[in-house]
Amino acid sequence: MRLILAIWLSALPATAQTVDCVSAASQVEMTYCAEQDWQAADVDLNDSYRQAMAVMKEIDAGLPKAEQGAAGQLRAAQRAWVTFRDAGCAAEGFVMHGGTGEPMVIYECRARVTRARSAELSQLAAPL
Repeated sequence: MRLILAIWLSALPATAQTVDCVSAASQVEMTYCAEQDWQAADVDLNDSYRQAMAVMKEIDAGLPKAEQGAAGQLRAAQRAWVTFRDAGCAAEGFVMHGGTGEPMVIYECRARVTRARSAELSQLAAPL
């Protein structure tokens, strides 16, 4: 999809290469904007994950070595969550399977689910 977008954008005059996501009208523009939204949500997720991981490491530091595992559990949960998110959103994309809107639906799902996970991680990182 990125290749298609790059080709499409390179064909536009230089002044038209900025996509206004508020008024995106074509499928390529809407897909591009959905991807940008997901990437922004992913940046927030990474920040929330780092904060939650710092808390888990603090918890581990206060425990005897044999009882530590908070950071490892969070890492394992996050890896499983990424797999869950990607599979769930791929399934959601099947509502437009094979159509030009399928990637947009997947990106929209990833943004929505990523924001929800980011909120969960932020709660985990909040002081008890």
